[in-house]
Amino acid sequence: MTIQWFPGHMAKAKRQVSEKIKHVDIVFELVDGRLPISSRNPMLDEILQQKPRLVLINKADLADPAQTKKWETYFNEQGYAALAINSQDNKGSKSILPKTKEALAEKLQREQEKGLKPRAIRAMVIGIPNVGKSTLLNRLAGKKMAQTGNKPGVTKGQQWIRYKKDLELLDTPGILWPKFEDQEIGKKLALTGAIKDQLFHQDDIAIYALEFFKQFYPEQLADRYQLTQEDLAFSTAELLMLITKKQGFQDDYDKGSQRIIHDVREGKLGKYTLDRYEEMSE
Repeated sequence: MTIQWFPGHMAKAKRQVSEKIKHVDIVFELVDGRLPISSRNPMLDEILQQKPRLVLINKADLADPAQTKKWETYFNEQGYAALAINSQDNKGSKSILPKTKEALAEKLQREQEKGLKPRAIRAMVIGIPNVGKSTLLNRLAGKKMAQTGNKPGVTKGQQWIRYKKDLELLDTPGILWPKFEDQEIGKKLALTGAIKDQLFHQDDIAIYALEFFKQFYPEQLADRYQLTQEDLAFSTAELLMLITKKQGFQDDYDKGSQRIIHDVREGKLGKYTLDRYEEMSE
């Protein structure tokens, strides 16, 4: 199974980002806390060049907190400011402005020494589809300025949104990249909802999810579907069949797969992180 999604509006958005990057002071790069590396667009480094960056580890409420702390440290060590947030219920958003000023301290100091009049900081908000950009912007603006949806590809254009008097934010559509060199990244993005469901086989992604939870969070998997230790010893395909029957779908493995994917996305199997810091450090 090969997963890929790069529609025309993403190519257009990439061009627009390249054109407007010179008009902003800093980039807010949103990543999904459940896959903080796999949800980073590798094209960004080329587009953003040396522009200061604040990595916002969003959906932290769904991620394994121990892993999130390690990833915050990782990004700091890479030279980026980093902050774990949850834009859905506004947790961490009050720290964004202080963290932004901290990241731009030298630039703001130089402007002050030159006698320049203080102005609002301009930030571009960027990330892959369905990572929570529009939800964050609406929280900061205090009203619905950007269209949101629990599916990828909702934002199609770009718009400026003001946060108090200190920050102006440029919303951008979610941008993926033309080819996933590692198909495991495609599976992670499919499982968390960054890719349209019509573009992959749901049973393949459900099996991937079951393999992952069996390895890293077996107790959470067992609790959700009332599985015994003997059940967990089954092959992943057999486990999918068992869970499908337990959910009342008989032999409808498509429905069983859809239920598993939905449960994983909604956090019904508990908090989890697909990108393991230990594997990255190796």
